Amino acid sequence: MSTTAGAFIAGGIAACGAVTATHPFETVKIRMQLQGELQNKGHQPHHYRGPLHGVSVIVRNEGFGIYRGLGCAYIYQILLNGCRLGFYEPMRSTLASGLLNDASKQNLGINMFCGASSGIIGAAAGSPFFLVKTRLQSYSPFLPVGTQHHYKNALDGLTQIYKGEGIRGLYRGVGAAMIRTGFGSSVQLPTYFFAKRRLQKHLGMEDGMPLHLASSTASGFVVCVVMHPPDTIMSRLYNQNGNLYKGVFDCLSKTIRTEGFFAIYKGFLPHLARILPHTILTLSLAEQTNKLMRKIENRFLQRKSMTSV
Repeated sequence: MSTTAGAFIAGGIAACGAVTATHPFETVKIRMQLQGELQNKGHQPHHYRGPLHGVSVIVRNEGFGIYRGLGCAYIYQILLNGCRLGFYEPMRSTLASGLLNDASKQNLGINMFCGASSGIIGAAAGSPFFLVKTRLQSYSPFLPVGTQHHYKNALDGLTQIYKGEGIRGLYRGVGAAMIRTGFGSSVQLPTYFFAKRRLQKHLGMEDGMPLHLASSTASGFVVCVVMHPPDTIMSRLYNQNGNLYKGVFDCLSKTIRTEGFFAIYKGFLPHLARILPHTILTLSLAEQTNKLMRKIENRFLQRKSMTSV
């Protein structure tokens, strides 16, 4: 494992590569989560009916609008996955060493705690960028859903929010973001490493790309199932204008009461279509970028030790 700084950089690079490929499905997911917001069944629009239909509708009407908010997505992914992949292993090994007297020993409870904690740190750090990204992606001059925020770009969005609402406005919905990412992160890396060990033990798979892909697929599916309800709540809190929702639980109760229980799973298929390749690419690329960072660090440390002699 590379150093914390090396793992942070490796995780950020890997996540940016992944988000480039999966951003269109994230745009569709957000719009599906917002369409029919607080409208009774039977009165809800269905502009976007699934991942492929949503992508085709947006591309046909807005062209590269499907990639709106990509710059913010890069910054958010660097902060989120840099923290998640950079802090997870140091936290896990420290707790394992202190509680189990063996830094290499795996424990599900410790793994889930460290996964959630590292994700929460990243979510809090990147929340303003996810806020602007959500509003940029939800905006449509052709088929609007939810509250519409017209920003020229990410910087304009951050500036308008800060001028109108101050720092608190930039961190609107951060509680939901931390819950969402805590849920997802608590299962992402533990599930990945669990699947990886089981595939090696029971199927005899050797370390390499096929093993990384299979383990990432298992991890991505579990993450999507666990994370989607708080993800829907977060999208609505981020996109609201004024104080439509007082907080996480108010948004949850209003959504279920008005639209039914399964409203919290709106946009699940595009989310799955995004998160599976995103998780596969992020974790698979992280394996490769970690190896690269280890090589760079080893060379740097060797040079440093030679010059200090």
